[in-house]
Order: sequence, then C-alpha cells, then structure tokens
Amino acid sequence: MTVKKDLEKAIAAAESAKGTYATFATSTDDPSAQTMFEQMAQDMDRHLAQINSRLSTTAENKLNNQQQS
Repeated sequence: MTVKKDLEKAIAAAESAKGTYATFATSTDDPSAQTMFEQMAQDMDRHLAQINSRLSTTAENKLNNQQQS
C-alpha cells in the first residue's frame, strides 16, 4: 500500500471517530462525559490537520519528483 493510501485511510478513520465523539457528546446527559467527548472531537480536528498536511507534502513531493524526471 502506498503512503497516500495509508494517509487517506487514516483521514477516513479520524473523520469517523470525530463524528462518533460528536454524537456521543450530544447524546449524553453527563456534563463531564460531554466535555470529554467534545475534547476528543477537537483532538481529532488536530489529527486531521496533521494528516492532511502530510498528505499535501506527499503529493507535492510526488509532483516535484515527476517534474524532475
């Protein structure tokens, strides 16, 4: 599997987890649990930003390598 495919799978998994955490946050009556799930969803936003950044870097590197050939 290529790095790009791995990153795309990681993005899909992170987006799914973020949605799950957001759903849990809205469906609980426990304020402490709600805060925890909201924070976990925010963590996934940071993870997604990192993964997307890496995906962009990977795509740029591939483009640069193709142009040099």
